[in-house]
Amino acid sequence: MVKKVENYKIFAKKPTRIPKSRYAGFLFKIIILPYIIISILGIPGVAFGMHITEGILPPRWAIFWFIIIIPFVIIGTLKLKKKKREVPGFLPLVGIVGAAVFVFSCFPIPVVALNGMATAHPAGTGMSAMLLGPFVSVIIAGIALFIQALFLAHGGLTTLGVNIFSMGILGSFSGYFAFRIAQRLRFKLFWCGFFAGVISDIFTYIGTSIGLGLLVLEGGESFFATVTQSLKAMLEIFVVFMVTSQGPLCIAEGIVVGLVISYVYKVRPSILFSLRVVKERTDALPA
Repeated sequence: MVKKVENYKIFAKKPTRIPKSRYAGFLFKIIILPYIIISILGIPGVAFGMHITEGILPPRWAIFWFIIIIPFVIIGTLKLKKKKREVPGFLPLVGIVGAAVFVFSCFPIPVVALNGMATAHPAGTGMSAMLLGPFVSVIIAGIALFIQALFLAHGGLTTLGVNIFSMGILGSFSGYFAFRIAQRLRFKLFWCGFFAGVISDIFTYIGTSIGLGLLVLEGGESFFATVTQSLKAMLEIFVVFMVTSQGPLCIAEGIVVGLVISYVYKVRPSILFSLRVVKERTDALPA
């Protein structure tokens, strides 16, 4: 009788582990592949430096942005370690989502009106923040941006701080809160993901516009005139982004994120439960 109980215990452990070991492969199929397809459709014939390019920022601004991001990177690292202990298979999920963010932001679309200072591209941080949390998403964005700057000449090492601020911090937190607010408003899960993707993209380019617009403060005019010119530059840069290329990309990314989160909920809801994206089946109405 004792042997039967022991055998039963051994057998009972397998069902809880097998699904979690397949999370990474499952998410690869439904996250990275759609992102690659959408990104390939936007590959330009000529590509300039991605994000804010190397050499654009004076040293004092480069240092300023690095100081801004340090607290978020530290907290994100601590959150990553904590979730690794609490959620089985969390690191493989981080790898898969990180790969999606890297791939999705690797296809720049030149913004001609900015003379090569920056490019438009999908971000992916809304999805990563929605699934893994905003602080962990900052780490993912930082690693993706660092690799792109180091090996692909996209962005730059001196502009890494401002690019992490725009894509990592503003993109992640805006997407995360957009998703949670949509959940509280009882939107269907597709629309929760849609708004996460769209809002994340919008705030990413608000951050880029801030980073470029603040360069006007280098002028020697009065404080009021300089601030006015800086705000005007930020607005103009943001409008250029949204009208020329980023507007359609926002919609496209929102649709992709909405479809991905809805599909995961229908096929493997346990993934969303384990990541606490959806606490109960009533958190957000199914798509």
